[in-house]
Amino acid sequence: MNPTSITTLGELKKIGYKSVSIKDELRNNLISALKKNENPFEGILGYEETVVPDIETAILSRHNIILLGLRGQAKTKIARLLINLLDEYIPAIDGAELNDDPLKPLSRTAKDLIEQHCDDTKIKWIHRSERYTEKLATPDVSVADLIGDVDPIKAATLKLPYSDERVIHFGLIPRSHRSIFVINELPDLQARIQVALFNILQENDIQIRGFKIRLPLDIQFIFTANPEDYTNRGSIVTPLKDRIGSQILTHYPKTIEISREITRQEADIPEAQTQAVQSSDLLENLIEHIAFEARKSEYIDSKSGVSARLTISAFENLVSTAERRMILNNEKETQLRISDIYGVIPSITGKIELVYEGEQEGPSKVAYILIGKALKSLFLSYFPSPEKQKKDHDANPYQAITNWFSKGNVVDLLNSVPDSEYEKTLKSIPGLKEVVKKYQPISDEKTQFLLMEFVLHGLSEYSMLSKFKLEYGIQFKDMLSSMFTMSSDEENDELDQNFYK
Repeated sequence: MNPTSITTLGELKKIGYKSVSIKDELRNNLISALKKNENPFEGILGYEETVVPDIETAILSRHNIILLGLRGQAKTKIARLLINLLDEYIPAIDGAELNDDPLKPLSRTAKDLIEQHCDDTKIKWIHRSERYTEKLATPDVSVADLIGDVDPIKAATLKLPYSDERVIHFGLIPRSHRSIFVINELPDLQARIQVALFNILQENDIQIRGFKIRLPLDIQFIFTANPEDYTNRGSIVTPLKDRIGSQILTHYPKTIEISREITRQEADIPEAQTQAVQSSDLLENLIEHIAFEARKSEYIDSKSGVSARLTISAFENLVSTAERRMILNNEKETQLRISDIYGVIPSITGKIELVYEGEQEGPSKVAYILIGKALKSLFLSYFPSPEKQKKDHDANPYQAITNWFSKGNVVDLLNSVPDSEYEKTLKSIPGLKEVVKKYQPISDEKTQFLLMEFVLHGLSEYSMLSKFKLEYGIQFKDMLSSMFTMSSDEENDELDQNFYK
């Protein structure tokens, strides 16, 4: 029988409906999911052995939860997924304002309706998607917003004295009765507002403008907080923290593979882009290496963190950089290039919090440094170390390439050139294709050109070639000769690329 076909309190009693608290509801549905080997946190990656078991334990313990971690660690996403553990529908008294349980009415309105209509009291069915409330904690949040206040307009309309509790306008928390209530960035909530939550969490008492009302609210509280907030913007008052059952620490992805999987899952890449722009494992790994380098960089505030949104936005920009070139050249398809990575700089600069040394350099320069370190780190996964090979002149696979540049040859890889010209330029460099064939023999033709460019960037990062920023691309030169021929502007560009290697 479809329960939503039941419309009155009497019919609800006939089917033997029993009230269940939201914490028991979450617990029962989690137990059922675990027995069936189902994952209620589908899409949360990298937490399978760490965060998720802690959350499941907290739910089984019927605890309120605080998720503590740096920005971009999926705290809010986890909270939103908890609705999957709610029953699909629950009954509530139609016309009441607090999602009142028909068998356990809470508000004065609900009690009056049942007293007036008895078993004919109308009920409604609430879908689980409607049982989730989220509030971002900001300094301007008031007690009235969260708990409630006296409404003079309501009193005048209903012609009620202020002594009548029906003049109360309930806030977000009472209106979230029998629901999940999430407060994001809890430390940003003023201390006096946090104090107002004490009794709600422990004794279920609320006081509004002199009204002493005992409302046994049935709410699953989820709080989120960033450790940085404890010292920089605010703090969680100790008695409130003491009333939160479980504190769960989140973290960033621990491996490049997991981070890449998250980026792929979350990046919003239209189908048209996916079909037209050929991606590659190399570029996708490079994006993740940038984030990993950022999280250990001395220029970036480690307390602030480097959000997973950096790699998501960067990958979207990377694909769009190649798509823009394809459109300008009236091509039907293209592939990503290593030099396209510089198109993601706007995605990096807005998502890193610099320490003093980083501020001295500037966000764009720090972004170039991070890209350079990522290129250098990833290069060794594809090719031998140029530093080690440089010592052995006879067996150095890069010798033909560096010799060609030492004769004064220069290569400009411009952002907007078509694929045919890009490939022609790379083919013109002696020894480049041979290195790729030797160390990456199973790569297809398109990937070979990508790897050929990668070799140039790698040699630059290991100081065997010079790399300069051009207005519309990248220029490669011999390292020694460029020191004597570069202009002051070129010298600054070289400094940006190589000073902090």
